Amino acid sequence: MTINALALKGGRMPILRNELGDVLRDARLEQGKTLRDVSSDARVSLGYLSEVERGQKEASSELLASICDALDVPMSAVLRSVSERFEMAEAVASTAVVPVIPDTVSEFFDAVKAR
Repeated sequence: MTINALALKGGRMPILRNELGDVLRDARLEQGKTLRDVSSDARVSLGYLSEVERGQKEASSELLASICDALDVPMSAVLRSVSERFEMAEAVASTAVVPVIPDTVSEFFDAVKAR
């Protein structure tokens, strides 16, 4: 399981639609299904499903249920995976080291001397 590479850029938390899309795409690819297979079974346009997987569109609960049914994956498992990804991001964010930039030159020299 990996966190979306852009999700932690700049120490920001991931975006729900991106993580959800990644989990859905991973499930589809693990099953060897194409976008066309899933879009047909879920009764959603191929383009819209592609946008959901790429995190460009928010999936409604009804659409998410249809996609999960088409993938034969419980929605709870998808949401659990998304939740785990957020938990990992929170752990990384809480341990991230943020550099302190001195406000004045004297603070800079004091910090250098302290080392």
